[in-house]
Amino acid sequence: MDNPLHPFELHPFGQLSLFGLDISLNKAVIMMWVVVALIAGLLIVAGASRRLVPTKLQSLAELFVDFIRGMILDTMGKDGMRFFPFLATLFLFILFCNLLGLIPGLYTVTSQIVVTAAFALLVYSMSVVVGVALHGIKFLGILIPPGTPRWLLPLMMPIELISQLARPLSLAVRLFANMTAGHTVLAVLFGMALSLPLLIGWLPFAFTIAINGLEVFIAFIQAYIFTILTCVYLGDAMHLHGHDDHAH
Repeated sequence: MDNPLHPFELHPFGQLSLFGLDISLNKAVIMMWVVVALIAGLLIVAGASRRLVPTKLQSLAELFVDFIRGMILDTMGKDGMRFFPFLATLFLFILFCNLLGLIPGLYTVTSQIVVTAAFALLVYSMSVVVGVALHGIKFLGILIPPGTPRWLLPLMMPIELISQLARPLSLAVRLFANMTAGHTVLAVLFGMALSLPLLIGWLPFAFTIAINGLEVFIAFIQAYIFTILTCVYLGDAMHLHGHDDHAH
């Protein structure tokens, strides 16, 4: 049986460099371009054909908009709607990367820790910038849980700092690990189905079909979790007094 992690390997299509930086193309880069083009195309077509009685594509676009809007209002309030373009882009990009990666022959971009870590660092850096911009030095109050006695501050502040620094790490690893694990299980089961005799080979193949359906659900869930946690982090930065409620 082939190495189940083989599909996650990246090999450049030739060597390209710009000012000493390696900008060689690989499957992941091309796949991200495809995802961006697909999302942009679908939304442009859905927006261009707006009708009083919506088309199927318009209904799908409106469903996504309402879903993301609901996430923002539930976690950040009306003030959070200023981040709608960013959050909608993040959710749709991760969702389409997850879903397209389930199609045989295509690449799962979110199975690369570099990609998920880049998103996680962007999200957390953005929350810090928003917090400092809105609150200045008071933003450091996020390291002090509400109601903490002063004598406990030397102990609680380092714990809160570690908790804050763990946010981008957990955000990146959660998405990467879930997508990689699911695809690895599918690869193992499919390999077993091909290598076993036909009489019993149907069993792992049946599991492959079932797990593939589960992976579609997981693709949605992981995009949702990543986006809702982004909303929570940005909401914490905007409303310092509520950070402890969100975190716990």
